[in-house]
Amino acid sequence: MATSESDVDIAKRTPLEPITDVADTLGLDRGDLLQFGEHKAKIKMEAVRRILASDARQAPVILVSATSPTEAGEGKTTCTIGLAQALNQVGGKTIPTLREPSMGPVFGRKGGATGGGYSQVLPMEDINLHFTGDLHAIAAANNLVSALIDNEIYFGNAKGIDRDSILWRRALDMNDRALREITTGRGKAARQSGFDIAAASTIMAILCLSTSYAELKERIGKALLGFTKDGRPYTGADLGAEGSVAALLRDALLPNLVQTSEHGPAFVHGGPFANVAQGTASVLSMHLARKLADYVVTEAGFGFDLGGEKFLDLVGPSGDLMPSACVIVTTARSLKLHGGQDKGDLSTPSVDAIRKGACNLEKHLENARKFGIDPIVAINRFPADTDAEIAAIHDICERAGADASTVQVRNEGGAGALELAKKVAAAVDRHQVAHKLYDWNDGVEDKIGTVAGEIYGAAGVEYTAEAKEDLKLIRDHGYEGLPICMAKTPVSFSDDPAALGRPEGFSLTVRRVLVSSGGGFLIPLTGKILLMPGLPKRPAAVDIDIDEEGGISGLF
Repeated sequence: MATSESDVDIAKRTPLEPITDVADTLGLDRGDLLQFGEHKAKIKMEAVRRILASDARQAPVILVSATSPTEAGEGKTTCTIGLAQALNQVGGKTIPTLREPSMGPVFGRKGGATGGGYSQVLPMEDINLHFTGDLHAIAAANNLVSALIDNEIYFGNAKGIDRDSILWRRALDMNDRALREITTGRGKAARQSGFDIAAASTIMAILCLSTSYAELKERIGKALLGFTKDGRPYTGADLGAEGSVAALLRDALLPNLVQTSEHGPAFVHGGPFANVAQGTASVLSMHLARKLADYVVTEAGFGFDLGGEKFLDLVGPSGDLMPSACVIVTTARSLKLHGGQDKGDLSTPSVDAIRKGACNLEKHLENARKFGIDPIVAINRFPADTDAEIAAIHDICERAGADASTVQVRNEGGAGALELAKKVAAAVDRHQVAHKLYDWNDGVEDKIGTVAGEIYGAAGVEYTAEAKEDLKLIRDHGYEGLPICMAKTPVSFSDDPAALGRPEGFSLTVRRVLVSSGGGFLIPLTGKILLMPGLPKRPAAVDIDIDEEGGISGLF
């Protein structure tokens, strides 16, 4: 197989099976599908209910996370897909459950999120762009709430909303720094607000944690929008928005079925970021996959300190989805970056830098073990990696007591992860039982301190004056028993992106603690983390094009 081809070129020349044939492998027929052309479909709610109510055993969940990434990522999604393909090859029907790409990163710095090479979910152009319209529905639903709030105020504000306390912001599925802070209205009606990227919105979190229309409406009703003039929480239920917002999300709640490069089934549904939200595919898609497969492989965004911790402390416990095995993806590039090598020179071989950066991998392994699960390391080999570098990473893993496999799933598909697949299957057979790191009923500062100290390695936590006011509000209004969803840079264990490797002795600064009562969690904002990213100086968008036949180029 050629290794110099772009992901989009490989995707274009990969013949696709009709989505009805892919569905047939899962025991689904045409009537169970809401089709979007020949190669994409949603699973209808009546079929979802039937499958979830069946007496089929629930397949084990395999969680894929990673070491702290470089700007380009370490191929975690590619490895998730490749591992699923490999598990299919060794005889276990496997469904990967992945997040939908946000068009912010697609047109920004990082590019698409459908895997790479011969380990992709297809059709990649569709999935990376509008797909089945879920992200648009989420943005529309979010902005309907904003419109209803402003409309309530315009027509006399009978419910006494305190305009200066409105927390709900508008959303857009695009990186646009100019919309971070805006003024809505004019004159006496003017107020300060802003836009968040749709992947960081409360509606995205609500959709991805809901398993029915009833739960969807319940969570929308619980969503904290702001406060009244007499200090009471003002919620979605007070606004009367549950029904209309859920109606906009009717089809968006349905899991999306596509196929891998090797024509296996894949669910790609929901897309919360892991640096500010829960960072994993929808709970509904994972529950559905567990009833239809022998294994479910799901990825959690960024490094284990973000996506992995949130899956095990938030998503898994709330959705009864605790994993039976965990894979941590690492690369020579990542370890060299954390070993002090310049980020523009990561293709240059350096066993010394890898050994210096070993501390980052070792900390992620320690963190995973704190949840009662022994991780397996997937060493994702890039073309520039030398045999000596790969051997050095294996030696690091051996010294850390971790099993490891080199994978080459971009170039070889599932065949490039057969050894890893066998090790994962054996780990599942050991019946490990993962557990949470903290009790949800602990105090908010205790929960933040536990994650900061145990997972990040912080010596302490500092709170700004605004964060202290947020904590008082949380206590006063009964939100203290919610789990936390830390918002932090993915580049470092600390809140400082420049602190690479394994920083120690630092103090984590919490500048706000937001309430996502609809999502069912609190969001401590640390450092300079932003809910609306900006585009880089040269966005990926300037290299994306379309020809007269409708063929798209430049996606990666």
